[in-house]
Amino acid sequence: MTTPDEREIAELTRLVREFSAERDWQQFHDPKSVILALVGEVGELAELFQWVRADEAVTAFAVPERKARAAEEMADVLVYLVCLADVLGVDLGAAARAKLADAHRRFVADEVRGRAPDKP
Repeated sequence: MTTPDEREIAELTRLVREFSAERDWQQFHDPKSVILALVGEVGELAELFQWVRADEAVTAFAVPERKARAAEEMADVLVYLVCLADVLGVDLGAAARAKLADAHRRFVADEVRGRAPDKP
C-alpha cells in the first residue's frame, strides 16, 4: 500500500515525464545532462542567498517577492531531481526514507543534540 507521500512523488514523476514527452525532450535526459541541469538550478538557488548574511536569511526570505523567487528555484531543483530519479529508475521516496533511517542510526539524538556532527 502506498502512502500519500509516495503517491505525491509518483504523481510529480508522472507530470515531469509527461511534460518532457509532450516536448520530445526525453532524448536529452541522459543522467549527465540532467545532473548538469540540476547543478545549474542549485547554483541559481544559491545565488539568491550569496550575499545575504546567514543570520538574516530567514528574515530576508520572509519577504513575499524573495520567498517566491526562492520557491521557484527550489521547484526547479525538485523537478530536475525527480527527473534524474526517473531516468535512473530510483524510487526517490524509498531512497530518502532509507537515508533518513541511516541518519537516525548514525546520529543518535541524545548524543548529538545541539551540535553539528563531526565529519569522519
